[in-house]
Amino acid sequence: MRFSSRQQKIIFLLIENGTAQSSFIHAEIAKRGENVSLITIKRELAELANQGVVAARGGGRSTAYTITTRGRTFADVNAREYCAIEPDKRHGMSKYNFDFFPEMPLDIFSDTEQKTLENATMEYAQRTEHLPPAIQKKELERLIIELSWKSSRIEGNTYTLLDTEKLIIENREALGHDRAEARMIINHKNAFLFIRERAPEFKTITRANLEQLHAILVSDLSVGTGLRKKPVGVTGSPYRPLDNLYQIQKGVDALSQAVSRMQTPYAKAMTALLGISYLQPFEDGNKRTARLAANAILLAYECAPLSYRSVDENEYREAMLVFYEINSIMPFKKIFLAQYLFAAENYAAK
Repeated sequence: MRFSSRQQKIIFLLIENGTAQSSFIHAEIAKRGENVSLITIKRELAELANQGVVAARGGGRSTAYTITTRGRTFADVNAREYCAIEPDKRHGMSKYNFDFFPEMPLDIFSDTEQKTLENATMEYAQRTEHLPPAIQKKELERLIIELSWKSSRIEGNTYTLLDTEKLIIENREALGHDRAEARMIINHKNAFLFIRERAPEFKTITRANLEQLHAILVSDLSVGTGLRKKPVGVTGSPYRPLDNLYQIQKGVDALSQAVSRMQTPYAKAMTALLGISYLQPFEDGNKRTARLAANAILLAYECAPLSYRSVDENEYREAMLVFYEINSIMPFKKIFLAQYLFAAENYAAK
C-alpha cells in the first residue's frame, strides 16, 4: 500500500493524536508549511477511509477520524529518524494493542513482493535439489554457524564469526568470553536442528511448540521456561508488554490464529517473528525464539531459512521498536525481504 506525502502526514498526525477532526488536521498540516485547502484534506480523509486506513466516527461537523490497524500496519516510518527521538518524546503506544492480531491485514506483501519471494524460493529449490549428501551437510553446517552467530550477536553476544565456527565445529570456547555466550550459541545450533527435524509441526505456531523451542534456546542460561508470570520491559522504549499470565496466554492464541490466517509461508513467518517479539511471552530469549520460530515455519513449507548474516543489528532493533510502538511492519518488512533474498541466493541447506 502506497501513500502520498500528504496522506503520510495525515496518518502520522492520527498516530500522534489518536483522534482528530479534519479542521485540526488541516491546521496542523498548514503549520508544517503545506498550503492546502480544508476540502482537499477532507477528500484525502475520505480516500483513506475507503482504503480502510482511517475510520470516521460521528457525522457532520463532529466527524472525527482515527487510525485503523491497517493504517498502523502500513505506515511508512523512517525507523532511524523515529528512534533518534528520545523514547519519552515519541508518539508511539506504550501499551499492548489487543486489536492488532485479530485485525492484522492478510496482504502484508504486495503482489510484486510476493512474486519476488516465490521466484527466490524456486531458485533455491532448484539449486538444492540434487546436491550430494556431503555438500548438503557442509551447507547446513555453514547456515547453522552464521545463524547462531548473528542471532546471538543481535542479543549482545561478543563472539566473532570465527569464534562461533570453532565452537560449533571443534567445540572450542573462545578465551576471554563469558561461558554463557558459548551456551547461547550452542543453544541456537540445537534449536535449529530441532525445528529442522520437527518441521511439519511448525506450519503454524502454538503455545506448546513455542515453549519447546524457547526451552532449548535458554537451556543452562538461568532463564525460567514456560510463559512468564512477571512483567518485562523493553530497553529504549516506553512500550510495556503484557504483564498478566492470562492475557499472555490469550495473546499467544491470538497470534497463532493470525499466523494461521496468513495465506503464504512468508507472511506466516514474518507475522510470527514480529508477534513473538511484540508479545514477549517469556522471561528472556523472546527475540531468539521469534527468529527460530520464523525459520521453523519457512522450513515447514520448504522455503529458505534465514541466517540474518547480512542484517545491520541497529537497523534490526530500530525496525522492531517501530513495530512495538506504532505497529508498522514497513521497516521490518524491508529487512525480511532482503534477508530472504540473501538466504535463497547464498545457502543450499534444507
